[in-house]
Amino acid sequence: MAEDLVGKVISFLSGDSDNLSDKDMLLRQRHKELGENKYAKFFRAKNDEADPSLAVFFYSLYKMILPIRTFMKDLGKMTRLRQIVLEAFMDNTVPETVKRLNPTAIEERAKTTPPEELTAQIRADIAKLSAGFDSARMSGANRCYNLVMVLFQLVNFNYPALLKKFDANFTEGLLGSEPKFSAVKVMLIAKELGEFLAVSQGVNPEGDWKTLLQLLKICAGEDLISLEQFAQILKGLRDIIHSKILEQLVQYGLKNPIWECKPKIPDEHIAEAWLEVRTAKAQECIAKINNSQRNTLISALVKEIFEDADLERLEYYTVAKGEVFQKRNLEDFVYAEGLNYLQVFLDDYLEKGIHERCDILLIRGQWTNNAASKEMSEALHQLLELSSLISQLDESLSDDGSDGSRLKASLLRVDRDHTQARYINSIIESVNDNALELLNNAAQHFTVIGKHLKSLIEDVQKKHPEMIINWRELNMVSKDPLAQSISDDCKKLNYFVQLMRLCTQ
Repeated sequence: MAEDLVGKVISFLSGDSDNLSDKDMLLRQRHKELGENKYAKFFRAKNDEADPSLAVFFYSLYKMILPIRTFMKDLGKMTRLRQIVLEAFMDNTVPETVKRLNPTAIEERAKTTPPEELTAQIRADIAKLSAGFDSARMSGANRCYNLVMVLFQLVNFNYPALLKKFDANFTEGLLGSEPKFSAVKVMLIAKELGEFLAVSQGVNPEGDWKTLLQLLKICAGEDLISLEQFAQILKGLRDIIHSKILEQLVQYGLKNPIWECKPKIPDEHIAEAWLEVRTAKAQECIAKINNSQRNTLISALVKEIFEDADLERLEYYTVAKGEVFQKRNLEDFVYAEGLNYLQVFLDDYLEKGIHERCDILLIRGQWTNNAASKEMSEALHQLLELSSLISQLDESLSDDGSDGSRLKASLLRVDRDHTQARYINSIIESVNDNALELLNNAAQHFTVIGKHLKSLIEDVQKKHPEMIINWRELNMVSKDPLAQSISDDCKKLNYFVQLMRLCTQ
């Protein structure tokens, strides 16, 4: 018999020429089940009507939950309830930690606390926050809030629209006299009954409704419904749903005997979202502190390294040009500042004084260790080639350049064609990667030269030098005292490598 029924269902779904008789057979079965149901009183079999007693059930439910319905229509109150649910499951140390992690509070602490110490404090508070709102507590908060959303769906069902089918004069609220319900064709309310079933599936009596109602009372300042009343609702609602009377009415009313309810079960994760937001804001404060400290160090190093006030050398790969893309939430020129400083240093310092002294040391110097001089010479050679490579990168971003022309064309279309954003980002990311490689290579080569210069400073001061044996001759061809010049170069190179490291962080 079960196989016959399955076959008829398949036939009904496939649209065979005999499906009308199959459908009718299944509908007759539903009609019979409605008459045998525990709540058969809700259905008037003779006229295919829903009895007024069904409307009375929904009206009774509506009256009991109306205070909650009114409360939950207020967005501000719902936001407050969400926060109360979260706080109910937190350790009592969390609120104080949250206050300490407030950006305004951090700004105040920054006035009297050194950056390194403040950053350590913030990280400690983040760890404390996570410990005070661990996975077990978060799971409890999520479960409770999902009950809130189950209740939200239930109370916000459109009861007036359904009840108006039974009484055309029914209006929202409990104003005036009691409604006068009349029987109505099941087909006219089938859609509403299906929607009600979808939002009521999560109303499980086993849920911790007591805690929820207590939190609801805290938020509202009064009892919106007693625990006894709510228990009555849960019991009655579950009984009706389990009886399948509503499901059978929907199937019969829609003339779709295989209709199935698609439950709307909330699955909110408010605890994780709350913790992520607080942690992210705290991390932003750390980044802001680090960035401020970084900018301070960069400014100090720039003043120490460069004498000329004119430090603008690049024309296209610049911070200002990158802002055009940043304002559209696109990638920007991340290493523009550092690459510009590198070009200035190469042009104004390496090409002039440092190069000159290195030539004296490498060409005229009599080295006892050729490997050391070769390593220093190779680093210098690589650095001398960087200037032209930087210029090539910069020129590629001009309007006529290989990258600049593509960026210009895509930027004109990006508002209409959002796929252009990915294309623009890929180009800029590639340019940034090239810029970073130039900066890293420069830092590496400058470090090599700096290392050897430091060793030569020590060597020139020895009574019997070990690295270069003709220091007296070298001093005679140098315009300035060689020992002091090398010391100055070494210091400047050290500062510049620090600057490069900061610009690539």
